[in-house]
Amino acid sequence: MQSPASILSDIWTSAGGDAAALARVRLTGEEPQIPSSFRAAVAGQTTIAAAGLAAAEIWRLRSGETQDVHVEIQHAVAECRSERYLRLDDKPPPPAWDAIAGVYRTGDNRFVRCHTNFPHHRDAVCKVLGCKAERDKVQAALMQWKGEDFETAAYAAGGVVALMRSSDEWPALPQARALAQLPLISIEKIGEAPPKPWPQATSNNDRPLSGLRVLDLSRVIAGPVAGRTLAAHGADVLLVSGPELPAIDWLTIDTGRGKLTTFIELKSETGRAQLRELLEDADIFSQGYRPRALAALGFSPEDAAKINPGIVYVTLSAYGHTGPWAERRGFDSLVQTTTGFNHAEGRAAGLDGPKELPAQMLDHATGYLMAFGAMMARARQARDGGSWHVRVSLAQTGRWLWNLGRLEGGLNTPDLTGEAVHAAFIESMPSGFGMLKAVRHSALLSATPAQWTRPAMPLGSHPAQWPARS
Repeated sequence: MQSPASILSDIWTSAGGDAAALARVRLTGEEPQIPSSFRAAVAGQTTIAAAGLAAAEIWRLRSGETQDVHVEIQHAVAECRSERYLRLDDKPPPPAWDAIAGVYRTGDNRFVRCHTNFPHHRDAVCKVLGCKAERDKVQAALMQWKGEDFETAAYAAGGVVALMRSSDEWPALPQARALAQLPLISIEKIGEAPPKPWPQATSNNDRPLSGLRVLDLSRVIAGPVAGRTLAAHGADVLLVSGPELPAIDWLTIDTGRGKLTTFIELKSETGRAQLRELLEDADIFSQGYRPRALAALGFSPEDAAKINPGIVYVTLSAYGHTGPWAERRGFDSLVQTTTGFNHAEGRAAGLDGPKELPAQMLDHATGYLMAFGAMMARARQARDGGSWHVRVSLAQTGRWLWNLGRLEGGLNTPDLTGEAVHAAFIESMPSGFGMLKAVRHSALLSATPAQWTRPAMPLGSHPAQWPARS
């Protein structure tokens, strides 16, 4: 199996990074750290290190100063499960899942996973099954269905579900074959523009991304983690949501550290005009909605490049941007199920059924890859000009994780409980919700330590405007 240093080298150089910079990275600690047959800990460590190194390189470009980057593997794992270790006024998180979310057996003796944390997704499942939102009634209804038929019908109705597939079944699908033709991260030039200089250095510009402006249109974990990471390195990140959009409160708190947050109603022309005005002065536009949804509102990558030539536009999808599932909705748990992870972990554990990875690792690793790609594209923009489109997907991150190899006996590793997380990895800070204890950023930069200078706040707490550049 590849060493962590070799894995990081592949990520870094595939995005055009200077191989010489890798000498300034130190990866410490041993795997495994959490019970899995997959290399989840190394996946977290190397993607966080890639983003940290990108920030360090931007600092070098802006200041001429080089610095070292250190990522300790247990700290990285804790950050990749940050939502588990968050404490609000010393209270742990509430139950993470809706009452009918989870795994069910179907009439053809297959397994399906339903993701029902958002009310409209729950309603879609119940509409297809013709039953109440009660677990025993959902199970009884599913015994009248074949698994793949239910998956297809639920998606058509606006739900998000996944049929559990094996490691033999998934690669045979057209979507898997489409992913096999794509890189882990796609960075493409989509328009002409002159190079944008870095914001002028001042006494307050003490971090790599100081003065850069990021529009964050994302929810749940992967996209918000990307914005949180950019904020840790000094960017002004403005999270744009809508008053009617469902959200998961605990994740909003955890991933909202370092960000401003505003409401914009994009279904109105007034709201779209607000977003266009913000976009005109942004450096990075990061979004986790299905591309067609934003394109219909006038905010496709090409639209953004016309509004603001030189923009870096980052797109997150569930299953990739090509292939028959390019528009399919999905979350980490569903992608794990359909791409073979749950089947493989279940078999490794001797179970007749699925077993989840011990972290939402596809989400977290993809979030760090989003931040990494955004920074690498912004550095290209400063050097070569142009508008740039960065694309990542949960399924492609999963394909990469799978190809890192398996750990024999990895499932026997003791879990990393909240009590076992090193105190040095946790920081306390006030927020708009109460006093937080949360995991610090695990990429330690020697000259520009990562930090979140803005507290997590309830959605919509700030005006739809950029703070003044100091």
